[in-house]
Amino acid sequence: MAAAAVSDPWPELELAERERRRELLLTGPGLEERVRAAGGRLPPRLFTLPLLHYLEVSGCGSLRAPGPGLAQGLPQLHSLVLRRNALGPGLSPELGPLLALRVLDLSGNALEALPPGQGLGPAEPPGLPQLQSLNLSGNRLRELPADLARCAPRLQSLNLTGNCLDAFPAALFSPGALPLLSELAAADNCLRELSPDIAHLASLKVPVVGARAQVLSSLASVLPFSLQTLDLSNNQLSEIPAELADCPKLKEVNFRGNKLRDKRLEKMVSGCQTKSILEYLRVGGRGCGRGKGRAEGAEKEDGGKKRRERKQRRESGEGEEEATDAARLLLRVLHVSENPSPLTVRVSPEVRDVRPYIVGAVVRGMDLRPGNALKRFLTSQTRLHEDLCGKRTAATIATHDLRALRGPLLYATRPPQDLKIVPLGRKEAKAKELVRQLQLEAEEQRKQKKRQSVSGLHRYLHLLDGKENYPCLMDADGDVISFPPITNSEKTKIKKTTSDLFLEVTSATSLQICKDVMDTLILKMAEMNKYTSENKEEGSLSDTEADAISGQLSDPQVNPGAGKDGQSPLVVEQVRVVDLEGSLKVVYPSKADLAAAPPHVTVLR
Repeated sequence: MAAAAVSDPWPELELAERERRRELLLTGPGLEERVRAAGGRLPPRLFTLPLLHYLEVSGCGSLRAPGPGLAQGLPQLHSLVLRRNALGPGLSPELGPLLALRVLDLSGNALEALPPGQGLGPAEPPGLPQLQSLNLSGNRLRELPADLARCAPRLQSLNLTGNCLDAFPAALFSPGALPLLSELAAADNCLRELSPDIAHLASLKVPVVGARAQVLSSLASVLPFSLQTLDLSNNQLSEIPAELADCPKLKEVNFRGNKLRDKRLEKMVSGCQTKSILEYLRVGGRGCGRGKGRAEGAEKEDGGKKRRERKQRRESGEGEEEATDAARLLLRVLHVSENPSPLTVRVSPEVRDVRPYIVGAVVRGMDLRPGNALKRFLTSQTRLHEDLCGKRTAATIATHDLRALRGPLLYATRPPQDLKIVPLGRKEAKAKELVRQLQLEAEEQRKQKKRQSVSGLHRYLHLLDGKENYPCLMDADGDVISFPPITNSEKTKIKKTTSDLFLEVTSATSLQICKDVMDTLILKMAEMNKYTSENKEEGSLSDTEADAISGQLSDPQVNPGAGKDGQSPLVVEQVRVVDLEGSLKVVYPSKADLAAAPPHVTVLR
């Protein structure tokens, strides 16, 4: 009887097996100890669930390798998410071949290299023949395997952000290597050169022979494909190949934070739209290597004595400092001591057992009026939730219209049946009813998709399982403005007219991840604000409105932080988090926060 009373260390596996589940998520504080007891690997029992389509194991510092049997035991696996673990420094061949895998996320680990000569599995036949999305961001990769393209010929999205790469393998851009690749992100690396062969990603108009012909034969109906998004910001590039302009479907490029030799181009990539940058490359901007055509294009671009003189000053280096200053992003930190009425968040002790960590900040001067600026801001927040926040499982962001709330704020817990909120886009509901409704919607979505994909809801609703009380943030009127990790309130919803925001990041994992997420969010906002101010989109504002806003931003009496070029720093006001007795728990931003801002960002303290 005593032996029967011993609890199963992996109850999730028993439940998945009994209910024939196709999705399994393993996360939470108890996972560390169980994986450690299994030798830093996943339990072999996991690989006896052949019906699994989606497997996620995240936030486990004990997980150093998936474990043998992954490919053989999970033949129908479509999505494998192993983010924020301790995989590395090398990746064992246990990962392949996974013949049905479409999404592979290995972000936030300690990988230094992929298996040499194997990529992510055998190259012939391809080890991952169906793979469409590969996320390797936030690792320590110094190089990519030369045969990566052969291992995953259907790859559409490749994310290499935040590694130590100094070059791409030549085979990556060879004709027909990655015919479907539409998104390539390799920001925050050490890349020194971008090959002109990147133009080969423009289409698949090349013969395909051998074993790859069978893999690619079904693509004929959707050709040609072409690169659409390219992010190589914050690298060490000195030139951008003119051949990039030969990618006809390229909609978004980001080369900010590179020290380009062509100072005009360097200023353009910090503010101009993609279309303007590609046109500059097309006509042969300085340093692009177009020979005679380059000179003729530059002459046409300048057109007139005054512009030619400016070009000569740029080539001689004169005025480079001015261009560099204009391209910088500015953040000004307003300390509590300088603020007559700083916002404060009071924390009740009971949140310690539910969701203990919270960081807040006030940001003033955000311009969301022009064009799709608001949409870009919300999309950026969603991407942070997907990547840095681990689909809300590690942390959750909430953004509020500062003018719609009244401080001080209270971070506390309430029973699910007592907590009321007006969720974004919905009617007022009790938290218990809201969570149940979201669970039903998620289940319905799963049924409609025949359990082959996981909805966003399923990835964080489980965080409230078994909680007797739910966390919430309330303003001085007693209204719940945030119910993490589920939703914000309609009361403080961000609008186009919003310029002053209260930002909130909460977590059940750590205070540091709250600060890291807040740092990234604020730097993104500064970058977006500068982009918006330099690219007022047609039709978004009337001439009168645009002139009025521009005048306010550049008027020293209205905005004393405005520079001589009219640029206004985004103001970040410190927010104190205190206990109910008023003792300080955390203040953001402190001197240590925003310290890792890239070189093109100036933080005024």
